[in-house]
Amino acid sequence: MNAPSAPPASAAPAAAISPLEAARNLAPLIRASADEIEKNRELPRPLFEAIADAGLFLMGVPREIGGGEVDLPMHVLAVEEIGKADASTAWAVNQGATFGSFSAYMDRDAAREVWINTPRSVVSNSPAPTAKAVVVPGGFRVTARQGFSTGCRHASWVAAHTQVIENGEVRQRNGKPEIRYCFVPKAEAQIIDTWHTRGMRGTGTNHFEVNDVFVPEKRTVLTGDQPRVSGGTRFCIRQTLAFAAGDGAIALGVARSCIDAFYELAGAKAPRNLTGMLRDQAISQFTVGQAEAALRSGRAFLMEAVADIWDEAKQTGAVSMDRRIHLRLAGTHAIRLAAQVVESIYTACGGSAINEGGLIQRQFQDIHVITQHMQGRLAYYELVGRQKMGLSIDEGRL
Repeated sequence: MNAPSAPPASAAPAAAISPLEAARNLAPLIRASADEIEKNRELPRPLFEAIADAGLFLMGVPREIGGGEVDLPMHVLAVEEIGKADASTAWAVNQGATFGSFSAYMDRDAAREVWINTPRSVVSNSPAPTAKAVVVPGGFRVTARQGFSTGCRHASWVAAHTQVIENGEVRQRNGKPEIRYCFVPKAEAQIIDTWHTRGMRGTGTNHFEVNDVFVPEKRTVLTGDQPRVSGGTRFCIRQTLAFAAGDGAIALGVARSCIDAFYELAGAKAPRNLTGMLRDQAISQFTVGQAEAALRSGRAFLMEAVADIWDEAKQTGAVSMDRRIHLRLAGTHAIRLAAQVVESIYTACGGSAINEGGLIQRQFQDIHVITQHMQGRLAYYELVGRQKMGLSIDEGRL
């Protein structure tokens, strides 16, 4: 069967429809591309271009720069919808779009250069500040070899996560090492093929390498206490929590698709040595009942937490500890519940789920890579427990 084609260049502009509607429109193309995504470990170019042209990679970029500045609840719904079609694609969209919120803290002309003036621009990043940015007149000389850079193959820029070095020492800012993202054109970086996994293969989360590249200071951004230059309510919510909300929604989307795939299988498979179809078995019915309850309750909690923090940010221009802690808990819990749901469905499928290339097999692999991400850490339950019982916590994770 031929894959659906990407939307034509003459299609209505992205602003004419919501990101959720755009995600739904793209879902058939994403599903049809899933095998190619898995095989090649990156998004096919036509799919990437369709997503970029729909404006989904710019959801976290301020409007005054030229981005979408999409409300967080809408962002979450959009990536959940893409997650139903393919986890890797949703992850690449969420990573690129959420990282785009750093543009709100940069010089506006520099931010436009990176996200707007570069056609179909996406920035891939790296979580740990292991690179070096040596101070020179006008900026920095950047050297990096960094991993976990989702979408680096389709990215236009890589963001080296650096410690600033001045006179041979790590420069201090407010008593702490100065940490900056330095934006380097991908043409000046080397992509190193290191992403060989059993799940989430299509995210293309490889390493990149940068060797002594000059980056002007205005094309950098502090990762801690830099004041906001552009944007409104969306940027009152810390980026780590926006990542948590999106990642949790993707996991829920994977679980929903997994349950739906089981419904189709259960009506077609007659288990060996049993009477009737798979759907006729009491254990299948029990499994589906539990799965639906878990998924719907986890989703309700996540959407409630996202709506609450968004409403507070709109009304006050800030977010309270209660709202932050609840979103942290809801994001982590969504990931963990989704994994339990997928595991239960996988078990109920029997031998039908074990074949390479099968949808439920892929979802099983994908969800267990998502649980290993920092947003799914079990330690976040402990963090919330400590806060609820009045103990000190590391607020940097909130």
